[in-house]
Amino acid sequence: MSEEKRNRKDEFRTGYVAIVGEPNVGKSTLMNALLEQKISIVTAKPQTTRHRILGILNGNGYQAIFLDTPGILKPMYLLQKAMVDTAYSAIEDADVVFLMIEAGFPKGEQDEKRELVLSRVRRADKPSFLLINKIDLVSKAELLPIIDRYSKLLLFEEIIPISALNHENLDDLKATLIRYLPVGEPYFPQDAITDQPERFFVAELIREKVFEKYRDEIPYSTEVEVVEFKEREGKKDFISAEITVERNSQKGILIGKGGAALKEIGELARKEIEKFLGRPVFLEMRVKVRQDWRRDERWLKRLGYGRR
Repeated sequence: MSEEKRNRKDEFRTGYVAIVGEPNVGKSTLMNALLEQKISIVTAKPQTTRHRILGILNGNGYQAIFLDTPGILKPMYLLQKAMVDTAYSAIEDADVVFLMIEAGFPKGEQDEKRELVLSRVRRADKPSFLLINKIDLVSKAELLPIIDRYSKLLLFEEIIPISALNHENLDDLKATLIRYLPVGEPYFPQDAITDQPERFFVAELIREKVFEKYRDEIPYSTEVEVVEFKEREGKKDFISAEITVERNSQKGILIGKGGAALKEIGELARKEIEKFLGRPVFLEMRVKVRQDWRRDERWLKRLGYGRR
């Protein structure tokens, strides 16, 4: 082997990988599976992810920095617009783009929604993979026409069928990705897994439990802030969180009769938080009302929505 080839082989590769797609196609499940650790919250409801979540995969000779993003849709109010802008900015910031779609996705009206994502990927002009997720739910005969259809777009360097939930083809995905990462030094320490503080994930885990417990509008009208986080030597960590809703009726439902509903959410969230932090915590929660906060630009900025 020549010296030049040996040097190329030994070069370290690192880069940002945006995971984008429509709501509920499995973006957060994929990032958690690639990292083999829960970084992004996951529920059965669309639009669970609201922020750009960074997860770092360190391997032998590479560092892949994944950006999990909110689902791309036609926004109906300011919060949704901020979420979509977050996804678009991740595409701009990335070195490689993973566009995820769902195997067996119906045609017709949904094609128009998917074109929103395709147009942004096309405009970015970066190495892009099409990941066809949930292949465990379709037959090979159903999968082949999807691959053929998107191959004809001449937009993707790679088209890879996967099942993020079942970890199917993820080793092949990682091996292929490494070849497309730019040569360079790692951006983060090689023991890092994210850039977000613990209190961010605590708020996300509380919000996850609200999404899991409630239907209709309540999860989407809810925001969670950790207002106090104290590590106490010899005692449980103290966490105080505020859950914001848009109407008094939503506050009543979240609290429940005698506070029973809020207590249930708190207990479920506390267990997840302790699992994530690896230590016991005391969790205190309150519910407050801020009328139409999802349409309030100043309030959204305070809550950290918008381009990072």
